[in-house]
Amino acid sequence: MASKYGKATLVIVLCFSVLFLPVSTGFSKSSKHLSSHRKHLIVESERVPGKLVLRSAAVLVEDQLTGECLVRKKAAVALPIASITKLMTAMVVIDANMDLEESINIEATDVDTLRHSHSRMSVGTQLTRREALLLALMSSDNRSAHALGRTYQGGLEACITAMNAKARSLGLLETRFDDPTGLSSGNVSSARDLVRLVDTAYQYYLIREFTTCKETAIQSGGRMLEFRNTNRLIQNPHWQIGLSKTGFIGEAGRCLVMQAHLAQRPVLIVLLDSQGTMTRIGDANRIKRWLEARSPSQRAQKG
Repeated sequence: MASKYGKATLVIVLCFSVLFLPVSTGFSKSSKHLSSHRKHLIVESERVPGKLVLRSAAVLVEDQLTGECLVRKKAAVALPIASITKLMTAMVVIDANMDLEESINIEATDVDTLRHSHSRMSVGTQLTRREALLLALMSSDNRSAHALGRTYQGGLEACITAMNAKARSLGLLETRFDDPTGLSSGNVSSARDLVRLVDTAYQYYLIREFTTCKETAIQSGGRMLEFRNTNRLIQNPHWQIGLSKTGFIGEAGRCLVMQAHLAQRPVLIVLLDSQGTMTRIGDANRIKRWLEARSPSQRAQKG
């Protein structure tokens, strides 16, 4: 009888071992996953000094030469990027070696029917592709940007395909484009992706020149129209800006990306989802003052 009960006990123990072995293995894998996730969180943890108050939802400031992260706030979160999109539109148009002196027309299909945004480029206006690039980058004109995409070799869809392909080639994993203007909230990226995008765009002379142009005049409908840069910091003599692009739609808030020389070094700045008309400008100025206060030359002067 004792032998019978002993065998039964052994069977029960073996059954429980078989049942619980996969569960134990599962917990082991889960622990590894959690450990990996925690490491990821540590890498992506916010890096905003207590004295630096920034109101943009996502921020990344990086030394352009060394890659050193100076400020980071929710840098891995993918958000709508509005007209920051136009930097990628410009890159693929330039990459395609399209004739920049070719005349293109603003057509009815270039009119924004999604958000009904205003444009001073009336339907029928004729301009060169170079002028369309300038207006898209400097004054963020949506009709000009759409016309660039529409007249891309292969058409609008080919342009969007090229934009997404370039994003993949640059390793921008959180970036996707649905249109060449940024009017679609489906155009998304993260601050850490946009730092790479801005650094790449900075390698294009035309993009540097056009995004930092203070103002221009374009003939439209028999009259000259004046356009100004959408980034008011371009007009500020205390800023040395090498590339600039603003963006705004409701879902994205107000966005700003720049390459600038601050505290005697080139930095890349990304500010996403700033609420309030002046928030992105305020954040940029706060970053500038903070970096300058930390610079060795400033500390030496105070000493």
